Amino acid sequence: MKPLELTDSNFNDEISSGLTLVDFWAPWCGPCRIIGPMVEELAGQYEGRVKIGKVNVDENPKTQGQYRVMSIPTLILFKDGQPVEGVVGAQPKRAFETLLNKHLSADAASTESKTVSAS
Repeated sequence: MKPLELTDSNFNDEISSGLTLVDFWAPWCGPCRIIGPMVEELAGQYEGRVKIGKVNVDENPKTQGQYRVMSIPTLILFKDGQPVEGVVGAQPKRAFETLLNKHLSADAASTESKTVSAS
């Protein structure tokens, strides 16, 4: 499973619902190339639970500017279109898994409490 290619034109539509992890990167960025394969692994690992996307900052300056991405790689986790947490710089895969699992657990807990209170 490859990450979604996000652009200035499709960005808001693609991140509008659920959890989406977005990798802001550029082809000339060494650390971006180092974590690239890891981001692809996460896309497969979390398929159906978290969308994983990539924004090439050279080709999509509007989106980069909107989220004030000054250093790359920057990964931002969005929930229903809103940024909830970010990580700047290359990190081990475990750091990204921890971030995603934390928010998946929080979503599951809030869904369960809504279900219980509705019955």
